[in-house]
Amino acid sequence: MNAQHLSHLFFLFSFAVIGCGNNQPVVVVYTALDREFSQPILERFTQKTGIQVLAKYDVESTKTVGLARQILVERNHPRCDVFWNNEIIHTLRLQQEGVLSPCFSKSGMSYPESFRSKDSTWYGFAARARVLLVNHDRVARKEWPRHLWDLTDNKWKGQIGIAKPLFGTTATQAVCLFAQLGEQEAKRFYLELRNNQVQILSGNKQVAQSVGTGELSLGLTDTDDALVTLREGYPVTIIYPDSSPTQPGTLFIPNTVARIRSCPHPKSAQQLIDYLLSPEVETALAQGASGQIPLNPSVNVSPSVETPSNIAAMTVDFEQAALLWNPAQTFLKQEFTAPIPD
Repeated sequence: MNAQHLSHLFFLFSFAVIGCGNNQPVVVVYTALDREFSQPILERFTQKTGIQVLAKYDVESTKTVGLARQILVERNHPRCDVFWNNEIIHTLRLQQEGVLSPCFSKSGMSYPESFRSKDSTWYGFAARARVLLVNHDRVARKEWPRHLWDLTDNKWKGQIGIAKPLFGTTATQAVCLFAQLGEQEAKRFYLELRNNQVQILSGNKQVAQSVGTGELSLGLTDTDDALVTLREGYPVTIIYPDSSPTQPGTLFIPNTVARIRSCPHPKSAQQLIDYLLSPEVETALAQGASGQIPLNPSVNVSPSVETPSNIAAMTVDFEQAALLWNPAQTFLKQEFTAPIPD
């Protein structure tokens, strides 16, 4: 039995124990944000409210996809109250499936309209950027790529890493490019990347580490994993692709939070959602190791990374991108599970 199955069995056992004679209020959250970043936030919520949090975390191999599938499997008998996603596309796909319940949050109304749904089924907060990480011991500054399309240049053949584009924020970026560039142009980008012998790794963290150790020259990753590698002293530089005013912009992907329809603990879920959308949480995530980017205008902290306020951000219709998930995934599965040509 693998670690994922053991973790799931432990979660079900804990869920059953809580339901047997324990009068302490409870909330069940499925979270795709790395446990090292999300667990301290959830523990502070318990300290402040007395509500016990039972958390089911993702696994690196499937990231958000696995949790979203579990919510769909459980849709007729939900175990989960709150879905704390570290990206947005799967939250929107659950919304489109009718699995989410409107949950008005006064805290959530402080966020820009582009980062919250009109029907209060989801809210976006604490973003990360999709960035290029370059090993500056291996690559001279004058050679640094500045655009995503630069990764298709033959001079980088076999020297670039990305996480498998079927999961996590790498998959989110793919569907956003399908929405922004159009299907044909996005397919051309990924085909050229594939033909440039891009190295497919298990996750964004592994991409950042491989660039840091010099196994690869370049990697496409998230700001949180890039920051960890930078702070560990590796010779890396973060590049925000396409970020000048005349370019398409760097993609910023928010965390999202939503309440599950017919969830077992709706009142506790409401309290947790309000807390996650509070300035306190965005401040903590910005000042923590993940360096996440506050989206609430009332949060006045200086994150460790660039933000949409000082570089060009990609304009994306996230709802349209979510509708493109299936065609994008069909194409990516076909191209990135087949042998990569020499």
